[in-house]
Amino acid sequence: MAATHEKPVMNADPARIATRPVDYVWALARISIGWVFLWAFLDKVFGWGFATPAAKAWINGGSPTTGFLKGSADRALGGLFSGLAGQAWIDWLFMAGLVGIGLALILGVGTRIAAVTGSLMLVLMWAAELPLANNPFMDEHIIYSIVLVGLAMSGAGRTLGLGDLPIVRRNPILQ
Repeated sequence: MAATHEKPVMNADPARIATRPVDYVWALARISIGWVFLWAFLDKVFGWGFATPAAKAWINGGSPTTGFLKGSADRALGGLFSGLAGQAWIDWLFMAGLVGIGLALILGVGTRIAAVTGSLMLVLMWAAELPLANNPFMDEHIIYSIVLVGLAMSGAGRTLGLGDLPIVRRNPILQ
């Protein structure tokens, strides 16, 4: 067996390895990607002018999915995605996903569910853009999805998050 440079340090809970420097990196990645999702929600709701102008804000009657999905009409799967643009149930599902995934990641609770649903959302967005303009297959949607899987596998919600609360540790669905 190969020697390692770092031994895990156990705390009072023998099932829990004390926080290591890499855990802070995963926590920072979790919070950062959570902010990407939450910010997209906030900007689409209020139209703060970053990606969504005020006139197209959800609270002003705009559709948070129309611009992106209508823009996919000339893509490989454009017929499927552009047909969903502006439908109320798609708007609500998309916005609930953005806020739910964002808050779960920032708080460090439900990171596994957030990783699965976030990856699904990101892969669908990736598919809507096929073929990609700058790369045969790789873009930020796929990279974020890979990082989300890493977050879920590393238990990233325990560091700088609420994932180490007793109720979360007792209920795997909350991890």
